[in-house]
Amino acid sequence: MKPEEKDNPVLIVAKGFCMGSADVIPGVSGGTMAFILGIYPKLLAAINSFDTVWLGKVFRLDVKGALTYPHFYFLLPLLAGILAALLFFTRVVPLPKYIITHPELVYGLFFGLIAGSILVLLRHISGFDGMKILQLAAGVLLGFGVVNLVPTTTPDAAWFIFISGLLSITAMILPGISGSFILLILGKYAYIFDALGHFRFAVIIPFALGAATGLVLFSRILGWLLHVYRQGTIMVITGILIGSLWVIWPFQQRSYVEVRGKQRLLESTPVLPEAVDVTMLGSVLLVLSGFVLVLAMDRFAGNRAHTKPTY
Repeated sequence: MKPEEKDNPVLIVAKGFCMGSADVIPGVSGGTMAFILGIYPKLLAAINSFDTVWLGKVFRLDVKGALTYPHFYFLLPLLAGILAALLFFTRVVPLPKYIITHPELVYGLFFGLIAGSILVLLRHISGFDGMKILQLAAGVLLGFGVVNLVPTTTPDAAWFIFISGLLSITAMILPGISGSFILLILGKYAYIFDALGHFRFAVIIPFALGAATGLVLFSRILGWLLHVYRQGTIMVITGILIGSLWVIWPFQQRSYVEVRGKQRLLESTPVLPEAVDVTMLGSVLLVLSGFVLVLAMDRFAGNRAHTKPTY
């Protein structure tokens, strides 16, 4: 079934750009931004449109059906926006560099965006009871636990590369958890990206198969959970977002690891700002800006994913 709301392609590209921007930030996932923008259910539906019906059309060489059945009208402009953001924030505006040189400002904006989305989600939950509180707590523990894991030494065997691809893509879909951070935890970030850069297909193929498997399976699991246990799933996801705030807090003692000549966030510990200065004031301003922006989107954009009937 096609998603009910059909956005303007330009708007979809803009949302993809926001998702791609989030993917550049260590500790922030594209899934988080998709959730904030209210396109998360539509994203899952678009991924799930590559189903057995679509495979049947492919095997029957039904070219028209194979090209029109999936939600390409949504996925193609979304992917275009994501790619544009990755290119813009790595080539034009070196955001990864600013994350190192001005982390308080960059993380301040994303902290405000995530904090605002948490408030919006909780505001639309219809009543709190003991079960919802437990679900929220479970999500907080999951999010907090993942972002505080320490990278380990792991094997380079094909079966583990497959698992790495599966887990990393799963994290990218799940709001609050960064897929690149999962690869760091598994000790495979440098290994995978080095293989991609040198076209080592013995590594790329099992990783891609794992990613494709995770994308197909986990998107369907999440879609089913949002359909059958919507409020409980929303509570867990909201908890994951709350837990992820630990690593998104603008003021941190951060340690980085060099991967292929670039600094990547390894671990961080929240601290209070040492002084009231321009950096601290700028970070606070960006936190408030991100917070207000999400509330404004919820109030004025007619976002169906953030309306009470949806939850």
